[in-house]
Amino acid sequence: MDILHHVLNNIVDYTMLLFEFMGVCVLILSGIKGTIDYFRKNPYTRLNLARGMAMGLEFKLGSEILRTVVVRTWKEIVLVAGIIVLRAGLTLLIHWGIKNEEAQHENATLLDKQL
Repeated sequence: MDILHHVLNNIVDYTMLLFEFMGVCVLILSGIKGTIDYFRKNPYTRLNLARGMAMGLEFKLGSEILRTVVVRTWKEIVLVAGIIVLRAGLTLLIHWGIKNEEAQHENATLLDKQL
């Protein structure tokens, strides 16, 4: 049983590192693309950047959910739960911003077609 527990801990640890790494990579690449789009005056810069941030946070949230598999004490559970709530809240805010940004672009497109 100890061997199985050890193997599970290793799998979870490496998978968490992979998810964290992927989240950071997505955030960095989104930031670089957002900077390039900003200087090119792309009207979809904010929307694309928000989508990238949301995707990066999803990877990081997945890592925190995996962390719940290996927690042992109530203090760790509360800490992980707090992190999950904060990241989920950020993700919801970003998705709300994406919806608003898409609605603005859609309204601008409709207005341009009417003119």
